[in-house]
Amino acid sequence: MLGFQHLLVDNLLSKCCFSSTMKRQSMRLLAGILATTALYSCATYDGPNAAMDSSSMPYNAPAERPGLATGWGDQKNSPIHNRSFVRTSNKPAGIDTIHYNDPQGIKAMGRQATRVEGMQTAAGELVEWGIKGRSGFLPAYKNGWGYDRRLVEGKRGSTYTIHIRNRSKSTLEIVASVDGLDVQDGKPASYSKRGYLVDPGKTLEIDGFRTSHDHVAAFEFSSVANSYANLRHGNPRNVGVIGIAVFTQKGVHPWTWMPREVQDRNTAQAFAEAP
Repeated sequence: MLGFQHLLVDNLLSKCCFSSTMKRQSMRLLAGILATTALYSCATYDGPNAAMDSSSMPYNAPAERPGLATGWGDQKNSPIHNRSFVRTSNKPAGIDTIHYNDPQGIKAMGRQATRVEGMQTAAGELVEWGIKGRSGFLPAYKNGWGYDRRLVEGKRGSTYTIHIRNRSKSTLEIVASVDGLDVQDGKPASYSKRGYLVDPGKTLEIDGFRTSHDHVAAFEFSSVANSYANLRHGNPRNVGVIGIAVFTQKGVHPWTWMPREVQDRNTAQAFAEAP
């Protein structure tokens, strides 16, 4: 449909010189076609070569920043299916973030950082998640000096996935962002956007920015200049961070979701010390 419309535009432009009357008629028709094209474009997925989003351009970045960002990798098969899901609340049950960088960047950011497991729990232990490379979870560190944040070490040119496991007894909705951009549409992330559903005990693997219902562009570590955030939006302000927001399902009692919480309460002691 869009290709046909663009072909019509080319034909109109080539014929506009026949007469002033025909030119005015052609321009009115051209305006109508362009308006229709813009309407369809709103429902499409934007690649890195799409027109730059002027609403995301107030940040004046240096010509080249050091460290890693996420670029637009090769296309991968990753089909999805639409399902209904009603959130308990417009506010997420919990959010969590993981920062990433190259080894030099990790050293600069991670003062007194200690090596930790690749997975971490989030949202009241409803989920556990981490960042995986081709051969397993990427090296992860816990930052010291009161920051209490997770750092993951990547390598430029390599791909990665966001690995999320649902530990609860209810289906959850996961809204995920990379470099401040929603992984579903590549535009500025927001809690109001819809996410991926993951069933109880199942694992969700988010492997790229979605380009259609059947494909994604793989997450690939890149320079800041070549990042999707910079090439598409001209705004690399939020590169280097991956986030998730977890939403619970309406009608399912929350206390059934938290195995650790239930265990702690069942084994709680009225007196910490024996007489």
